Amino acid sequence: MSLTFPNASRSYDETGRRVRFLGHDGMFQVQLFVDVDVFAGANTEAGYLAAFDAKRSGIQSVASKAYAATRRSSYLLTPKDFK
Repeated sequence: MSLTFPNASRSYDETGRRVRFLGHDGMFQVQLFVDVDVFAGANTEAGYLAAFDAKRSGIQSVASKAYAATRRSSYLLTPKDFK
């Protein structure tokens, strides 16, 4: 199966400086994180979440490609993943 994103929720992890969201592969849940450095120009929780929302489809595409390459239970996406 491929990674799907049936739940649009996301949250900011201040300690890890990343935005967390979930993907699903059938009944398996995959934790995904996006490093805040991906969101150039944002510097607050609200800014990071708004930037995530604006780039959601691209982020999900990158997450799907990462998952297809190596199926793991969690991923941290960094700026290099978006090049």
